[in-house]
Amino acid sequence: MPITRDLVVRGEDWYGRELGAGDAYAGCTFYDTDWTEGVSEGASFDGCTFSGVRFNASRHTGSAFTNCTFRRCVFFGARFERCKALGSRFHESTFGLLTVDGGDWSYAGLAGADLRRAELDGVRLREADLAGARLEEAVVTRCDLSGARLRGVLLRRADLRGSDLSALDPRTAEAAGARIDLQQAAVLATALGYEVG
Repeated sequence: MPITRDLVVRGEDWYGRELGAGDAYAGCTFYDTDWTEGVSEGASFDGCTFSGVRFNASRHTGSAFTNCTFRRCVFFGARFERCKALGSRFHESTFGLLTVDGGDWSYAGLAGADLRRAELDGVRLREADLAGARLEEAVVTRCDLSGARLRGVLLRRADLRGSDLSALDPRTAEAAGARIDLQQAAVLATALGYEVG
């Protein structure tokens, strides 16, 4: 399929636009573009920059956003299902009511991200940077967080059941009221130096 390269889109209205498997972008830049209620299915973006883009209530299925940079973007009510965000970086963005169902977000940069009340289920987040991220009351279930950077992460009242917490140092996280299962409890106890069993 043809790939659109190095395109610069500035201030355009892409409200409700539908993108499919035939839409591929590489090295493109999107400034202050409105993607509200947009839909993508199988679209691909590689090495693209999104600055001030509004993804409100957008839906993405099987799409790829690899090695992209998101700066001051808004993801209110956005949903990503079986998408890839490998190596992408998120800076000064907002994620109110974000839903991520499956997919691979390994190596993603989400340090300090405000993900309160977000829902992430079955997401691969291996070696993702979540240092200092706010995940209070978030759902982070069945996620692969192995090797992730979790120092200073805020997990109060989060649902973490079924996720790999082997990279979590409970001494550097705030997790009062977080829900975990028995296997995770054993992993965290071992991390604190306890012998389980």
